[in-house]
Formats: sequence, C-alpha cells, structure tokens
Amino acid sequence: MHWPVAHQRWRKLTFLHWPYDPAQVQRLLPAELEVHTHDGIAWVGLTPFLLSDFRLPGLPAVPGLSTFPETNVRTYVLDRNGLDGLWFFSLDADELATVLAARAVLRVPYQWAAMRVEAGSTVTYRSRRRYSPAAGHHIAVAPGAPLAAEQLAERDHFLTGRWRAFTKIAGCMVTVPVDHQPWPLWSVRVDRLDQDLLTAAGLPVPQGEPLAHYSPGVDVRLGPPRWSG
Repeated sequence: MHWPVAHQRWRKLTFLHWPYDPAQVQRLLPAELEVHTHDGIAWVGLTPFLLSDFRLPGLPAVPGLSTFPETNVRTYVLDRNGLDGLWFFSLDADELATVLAARAVLRVPYQWAAMRVEAGSTVTYRSRRRYSPAAGHHIAVAPGAPLAAEQLAERDHFLTGRWRAFTKIAGCMVTVPVDHQPWPLWSVRVDRLDQDLLTAAGLPVPQGEPLAHYSPGVDVRLGPPRWSG
C-alpha cells in the first residue's frame, strides 16, 4: 500500500463466528456480491475490539478522538471478478465523529453506541446503541495461549485473513484495502455472551456455540477506496 489514508491499531480483539445457511446470508447482500462459503457453509462474525491511535498520514493521533471501542458484524463475500473481502452488516463505535464521517464518506453502516472494553485476565466488552430500537452486547472472554501455526486450520485463516472490505458509494461497488501483519491468534474461553446485533442485522438467531479466537492486535493501514469492476 503506497498511499495509506489512515493509520490505526486494533487491540484486544475477539473473533466470534457462527455458521449459517448461505441462502440466509445471501438475501442480505447486494446483487454485486456472492457469499463466500467454506466447505459449503457461510460464516457471520461478531468482532468486538478497541481501536486506538487513529490518525491521518503525517499527523499525530488526537487525544479524546483517536481511541474508542468498536464492534463489527460481518460476513465473507466475493465480487463478480472473484475478489474476496468483507461485507459489514453493522459497525458500532463509541465515537460520534467517526460514525458520522464513515457514514458520509464511505457509506458504511456505522452506528453510534455507548461502549466499554475492560481488560485484565478477562476481557469484557459492553455495548448498547444510543437510539431505539436498541441493540448491543455484553461479552466476557478469558484469553488463553498463543496458537502455533500447526494448531491453525485453513478455516481459521479463511475467517481472519481478509485484506479488503466492500461498500457501495453513489450506487457503485468499491473496495477499501486493509494492510496489516497476519493476526496473532490465541485460544480463548467465552465466559459470557449476550448479544442481539445479529438479529438486528436481519439474520436468524445463531445456533450453537461460536467458533472463538482472541488476538492482542495488529497495526493497520487503510487505503483509499477503489472502484470494484
């Protein structure tokens, strides 16, 4: 990435993934995108984390505006050229300026929420949207040990190794490139999981326990939007 438009850090992130029938996910996608399955299964992820040190190139982070919690609800897609990436059903953030700017410029479905991330031996994520109908989560996890390469399956990389997101601007599909080192993935125990963000996005209630991973985080560069042919 020669010309990043933003730098940030994603810290204390938990990946929670549930399997879905591809048709249940496809009906929520724009016509230009196809759900990307793994062994015939679609996956939807809920990813709470702490975003920190947000800054523009050549500028310092702004105290009070550059660090805040965020939670994404996402799935995995292919465009008409077979390019893979993320599609966000929602992105909740506790920073109004980011919510307004991202919605206006990138047309992504950011929602303003009251959020907290509390980190110790257990990491707790709390969120509730600031308007009605409210939706949110209360999640507590206990990170374990780093996972060695031989402990990770191809599915683990499928669910975490994505380097672009799709959005629609002025009716046209675009991609936003994302650059960071591969995720350091840890085992994690989920101690509490109350959430209604998936149903708020129009998805059926997820079934069973989620596939869970934890990561201490990565440093990230975001590129400018590119038209997706």
